[in-house]
Amino acid sequence: MLCDTKFAMKIIRAHHLGMCFGVRNAIALALQQAANNPLTILGDLVHNETVLEELRRNGVRIERKLEDVKTPHLMITAHGASNRTINAARERGFQVTEATCPLVHYAHQALARLVADGFYPVVIGQRQHVEVRGLTGDLEEYNIVLNEDDILELPAKKRYGVVAQTTQPLERVRQLAELIGRRFPDAEVRLVDTVCKPTKQRQAAAVELARQCNAVVVVGGANSNNTRELVSACARYCPRVYHIQTAADLQPGWFHDTDVVGLTAGTSTPDNVIDEVEARLREWNAPRAAEAEPAASAS
Repeated sequence: MLCDTKFAMKIIRAHHLGMCFGVRNAIALALQQAANNPLTILGDLVHNETVLEELRRNGVRIERKLEDVKTPHLMITAHGASNRTINAARERGFQVTEATCPLVHYAHQALARLVADGFYPVVIGQRQHVEVRGLTGDLEEYNIVLNEDDILELPAKKRYGVVAQTTQPLERVRQLAELIGRRFPDAEVRLVDTVCKPTKQRQAAAVELARQCNAVVVVGGANSNNTRELVSACARYCPRVYHIQTAADLQPGWFHDTDVVGLTAGTSTPDNVIDEVEARLREWNAPRAAEAEPAASAS
């Protein structure tokens, strides 16, 4: 962690924060494709408005529906899509490029293997999230669960195959899989851990950070699930947690001279946005530190 003790207020960065390799690769691929051909992305490449604005500035179009796509080249987002969606795009004549994160691909493959082995598919995640829709889009039957009440809605089966949206907290995933086993003690429950390593690293680092701080700033898109999960994780251990998208969202009244302020960020947050947030905090803090320093004695 980085910390600067010369200020009255300490600012600490989490050990792991910010953009993951899957997001970096997806952005690079989109910019490369757009430089060569007009490109449309089917949905938000990642859930971060700063990134989306950069893509638009580089000529990338973003559409929600296939029928609205006007360019011959189409890209699938980092969150992935079902084979049905990809095949439908190709049948319409689009040249499809997948920017799907490899760890999301792994979740798709794990779920397909479970189904092939005769397990009833259960996905732990947010029902309307694009990644979850991609995971379940090729299935004839399945259930999506996110809490104990959802498990009460599961049909009785002999075998349950469980995977998770890659940005779910691992602790929640394990708890819900255990609850399935308790509700159906005679059934076989097989959990494949599909929570991605960057999520695990950032979750663990956020908890470590929050335990040291009076306030934590979490930087990330308003619609970013992994960012919201970081906010929730920090809130369990820190009394003041602020979810912002850019430095412009910061408010000086949130902080006090004696604070230890933690800084973390979601997996689609660009490095420069994180740096700008830290710079703004230090800019505000410098006058406070100067006021706190004792006046030099006259010589």
